[in-house]
Amino acid sequence: MSFSKSAWQSISSIYNSILTHPFNIELTKGTLSKERFQFYIKQDSLYLADFARALAISASRASCSEDLVLLLDFSKGAVVAERELHKFYFDFYGLSLDVKKAPGCFTYTHFLISKATNSSYEESLAALLPCFWIYREVGKHIYINATPNNPYQKWIDTYSGKEFEEVVEKAIDLTNRVAKDANQKQLSMMQDAFLMSSRLEWTFWDSAYHLEKWKP
Repeated sequence: MSFSKSAWQSISSIYNSILTHPFNIELTKGTLSKERFQFYIKQDSLYLADFARALAISASRASCSEDLVLLLDFSKGAVVAERELHKFYFDFYGLSLDVKKAPGCFTYTHFLISKATNSSYEESLAALLPCFWIYREVGKHIYINATPNNPYQKWIDTYSGKEFEEVVEKAIDLTNRVAKDANQKQLSMMQDAFLMSSRLEWTFWDSAYHLEKWKP
């Protein structure tokens, strides 16, 4: 069994919790409040900047030039996504990036950059993979079930689209290739990193739904 297949099976309950989270149910119906979506899009803008940094750090540790270029392409793609998708909603709602990271965003980005910097190359790839993969699956699920004339159709189309699909497949293939040469201890640590990032994906949506603030 490939690493990706085993890892995905291990997060089945987490993924189901993401699909059934009120944020994604209401986004699917088009009833998600503007306040919650605007909170989300601002936090996502902050998240993607650090996600791109984590990808670039991981790229610097790649064992071959082909993988280095691929990860740098992923990093560039994350920045492009921010500019295009986020610019659309920032312009549409007349928003500015006037916030700092909420606890959910801070925790997730800190985890990714820490893994990219301090853990093994294998672990860093496993930690980064859920952001690609879960978003694709959620995007496709919402696309199939979305209410017509959904106000969040631009977001839905982005993450259910062919271009993003191709990026995700490359990320899965890269992680599987690296996992093939990993020993059992490394595979276990990769699994733990994948699991934690998947949990933090849920946390990110939950943070947006509850308009999370720092306490105290």
